[in-house]
Amino acid sequence: MSAPNFFTVLQTAMSSPADFDFVIGRWNVAHRRLKERLVDCDEWVAFPGTCETRKVMDGAGNVEDNWLDFPGEPYRAVALRSFNAAVGEWAIWWLDGRDPWNLDVPVKGGFAAGTGLFYAETVVGGVPVRVRFTWIRSPVDTPRWEQAFSNDAGITWETNWTMDFSRRS
Repeated sequence: MSAPNFFTVLQTAMSSPADFDFVIGRWNVAHRRLKERLVDCDEWVAFPGTCETRKVMDGAGNVEDNWLDFPGEPYRAVALRSFNAAVGEWAIWWLDGRDPWNLDVPVKGGFAAGTGLFYAETVVGGVPVRVRFTWIRSPVDTPRWEQAFSNDAGITWETNWTMDFSRRS
C-alpha cells in the first residue's frame, strides 16, 4: 500500500465528531441517479426525497432516516455514521429498505476544507469497484452528497448519484 497523500494526512488531522453537525435536522432532498452505472450511460433519473438526521453515541455518530420517492419503487433507507477518534476517521454504512438484511460495506474517510471524502472497495454487478462518497458543506443550508464508482482502481470516476439538500422548516 502506498504512503498517504497530503490530503489524507490533512483530512485525518482535521476530522472530528462535529464534522456532520451541518446535516443534523430535517431535509428535502433532490436526488439524481444514473439510470445505469459503469456502462457509459448519461441518462439521469431525478426524484424527490426527505430525510431526518439525528446525533447518536454522545455526538460521535448520527443516523439519517431517508424516504426516497424513486419512480415506481419508493423506499426507505438509513445511513449510519460513526467517528473513530483513535484514527480520526468516519465510517458510513447504508442500509436499503428493499434489502433489509444487507448492510453495505462502509466508506471511510474525513473532512478537509469543508469537503468530506470517503472510500471503500466493493463489488457491483460482479465487477470490483472503488466507491467514493463526497460531502460538500454549505454555509446556507444546502449541502450536497455525491457517489462515484471507479472500475479502474481510481484512475477515472463516474459520478452516478447526487443528493442536493434543502432544510425543512
